[in-house]
Amino acid sequence: MTSRGAEKRSEITIGVDISKDSLDAYRFPDGDSRRFANSTAGYRSFLKWIGPEVARVVFEPTGPYHGAFEQALSRRGLPLVKVNPRQARCFAEATGKLAKTDPLDAALLARMGMLLQLEARPAPTEAISDLRQLHLARMGLIKDRTAAQTRAKVLSIPLLKQQNSKRLEQIKRQLAAIDAEILRRIRADDEMARRYDILVSIPGVARLTAFSLLIEMPELGTLEPAQAASLAGLAPIARQSGRWNGHAFIRGGRGNVRRALYMPALVAIRFNPDLKAKYDAFIAAGKPAKLAIAAIMRKIVLLANALLKAGWNWTPKAA
Repeated sequence: MTSRGAEKRSEITIGVDISKDSLDAYRFPDGDSRRFANSTAGYRSFLKWIGPEVARVVFEPTGPYHGAFEQALSRRGLPLVKVNPRQARCFAEATGKLAKTDPLDAALLARMGMLLQLEARPAPTEAISDLRQLHLARMGLIKDRTAAQTRAKVLSIPLLKQQNSKRLEQIKRQLAAIDAEILRRIRADDEMARRYDILVSIPGVARLTAFSLLIEMPELGTLEPAQAASLAGLAPIARQSGRWNGHAFIRGGRGNVRRALYMPALVAIRFNPDLKAKYDAFIAAGKPAKLAIAAIMRKIVLLANALLKAGWNWTPKAA
């Protein structure tokens, strides 16, 4: 095959709109489109249609409906790009594509992937996908616990107070069971167990934070520092126009990771000498405490990424 032919094949981008029962697919640049069942048989037909040589397969996460599709393609080693639905909608508006149907969305995703040259990332392994289910259930229980604790402050009828108290006890047992199961699964996987031990060696990063980093940001240890900060939503975004300079801010990224890092940052400010010195320097420079804490959260992510990449546990610097 000529180099021109190989180059043409490498430009193929597939956009897929995923719903409960079907996959609407569009192939860029030839414009061929098909609909497949969102099932094992449908995945086989889809893989046969796209062929072995594609630059990327672009899709949006759709709750419980995209997981099996993602795993089926990942097992074949295909380059997958999972895009934020808000970003896809912004791209549609920027290109004047306001109509919204499943086939049109598939075409939009293909064009977005090709024109922006979106970079493929490895899909989460089945082990990580299972852990993510447990972690999502855990976060749901935390919300239930907060709601029950709030209700406990206003209930006055004995029966309701008793039921609410029993619900809090049930949530406590369920959280303990989920935490034990997450830890068991991590310990059963040698690589994840090694990564977990590295994370909990960092002052301020305890068991629950290590769970969040392992499950919600499995790419840690393979990223460049700027990528790690951006993926966590902790990279400062500049605001400047002409002579005007606004305050930089953080946004986007993985909110669950950011939330998991807040308390460890507070602990690190007290017990990690290096990070405490950096926090004090921010405050001495007149930076708001909230901004200084965000900076420490970013330092923790970068430290975790560097240690995982090197395969080292954290050790204090020699005096």
